[in-house]
Amino acid sequence: MHWWLVHQFVQPLLTDVGCWPMAGTLTWQNLAEGDPAKLAAIYDAAQHHTLRVDTAQAALSEASQDISAAADWPRFASSSRQRSGIYIPRRVA
Repeated sequence: MHWWLVHQFVQPLLTDVGCWPMAGTLTWQNLAEGDPAKLAAIYDAAQHHTLRVDTAQAALSEASQDISAAADWPRFASSSRQRSGIYIPRRVA
């Protein structure tokens, strides 16, 4: 996701319209189909959703890097394999 590109795309329309109700509200529902404020509300909701997804992806990436740096994972995997010498055959019940 790239919020800034979405923001730049929708900003001219939002600036032209000036103000709009939040998408999905009763006020928004009562707007006529061709009302520019109705479309502006959708564009605004889209850019907010994009921002939320963009920041969530950044947080997941940072968490992934933190987890990667938190331990010596190759050594952990090696010690886990050394302890897994037990084999229990399964039978069909």
